[in-house]
Amino acid sequence: MRWKMLIVAALVATVAGAGAVVGIMYGVYGSRRPILSPDIFTFGTLLIPVAAVTFASIFIYRHTARRRTLQAMLTALIAIILMLTALTIVAVFLTHAPSEPRPAPTPKSGNVASADYGLIKFRAS
Repeated sequence: MRWKMLIVAALVATVAGAGAVVGIMYGVYGSRRPILSPDIFTFGTLLIPVAAVTFASIFIYRHTARRRTLQAMLTALIAIILMLTALTIVAVFLTHAPSEPRPAPTPKSGNVASADYGLIKFRAS
């Protein structure tokens, strides 16, 4: 088997497919929109990785002499696993908004004798 060619083809398909999806989604929606959102445009961009995996598998099938179908299926499997991993990592890191600092509590104005200190309530008489 040509393991180097299998790995290189799977990596190229992963970078091309996942990179195109992330680039399009980041360019169109920005970093706040989830990558896997339920609209038709997002599902349309997810056809790009399918095309990249298909192209890589056909490339491996045409450029190997023995065990063509096994090598093509291994390339597709490796590329799909790498692509799902890449898209999951990007979805986790790009869709979470940065944590905003919590505002400090404002002190209550008024009589100290009528303030609520948590355990005992004092009341001015």
